[in-house]
Amino acid sequence: MVISFPQNKYTNKYDNLNIESILQNDRVLNNYIKCLMEEGPCTAEGRDLRRTLPDALSSGCSKCNSKQKDVAEKVIKHLMTKKKRDWDRLTKKYDPKGDYKKRYEAQVKTTQKL
Repeated sequence: MVISFPQNKYTNKYDNLNIESILQNDRVLNNYIKCLMEEGPCTAEGRDLRRTLPDALSSGCSKCNSKQKDVAEKVIKHLMTKKKRDWDRLTKKYDPKGDYKKRYEAQVKTTQKL
């Protein structure tokens, strides 16, 4: 017998991942980017992220908890400002129409002004 529950939130098993250390380590960050772009191997975290990313983008991270939203914002800001080429490649793959990119870029600009 299989019991399934509707997934109203994403798993929190990666909430304690040190995102700052990943963003500051080009080798590790590039490995995550390669995973997301399907250009290299993935860690378990990378596979989960690649699987979850399309839904998170389309829903505005509505299934994210507050920690996940903060981390997503940090990653987006970092990619937009320090890894522009990778940001452009990722958005082209995961957001070919540019719908979500506009929303997130506007969100990041708004929070930078605060």
